[in-house]
Amino acid sequence: MNSQDVILGTLMDRSLTGYEIKQLFETLYSYFYSSSYGTIYPMLHRMEKDELLTKESILQDGKPNKNVYTITEKGKKQFNEYLNSPIEAENVKSDFLMRLFFGEYVGNSKVIEWLEKAQIQIMEQLDQLKDLCVLYKDKMHPSQVICIQIGMKNYEAKLEMITEGLIRLRNLEQEERD
Repeated sequence: MNSQDVILGTLMDRSLTGYEIKQLFETLYSYFYSSSYGTIYPMLHRMEKDELLTKESILQDGKPNKNVYTITEKGKKQFNEYLNSPIEAENVKSDFLMRLFFGEYVGNSKVIEWLEKAQIQIMEQLDQLKDLCVLYKDKMHPSQVICIQIGMKNYEAKLEMITEGLIRLRNLEQEERD
């Protein structure tokens, strides 16, 4: 999977502006796909050159032109090839988990600090994902709802483990003080 596959899938239902595509990458897609802002527009330009999509520039008074992108038949074929290719193994890269793994070198109080910060961030992300689910649920295909629900369960599982870890480490700290 790459940004091109995600963009093609995004355009399967309807034409969108570059800004609308960017918004999806920054909101809904950000929970299960990571792409930098700087890759989206160059990717759209390359995909237009490769005839996977077309761009229509709409003139606006007092504003820059609005570019609306539409998937082509070639783009649909390419997207279907992606969907029918073997599913890639998940690739997890987490600075938080890497630091946590090496936490013995900074001490329990620092690890507790990391866990508390992660707990807050994950709760915020879970709340945001729940809000997005409520916002889009009526417009989503059942497979999309399942995808969002997996994301929510993932956050809930992380919160559970962080809470258990905090209890364990706080108990250790208490034992060391006694």
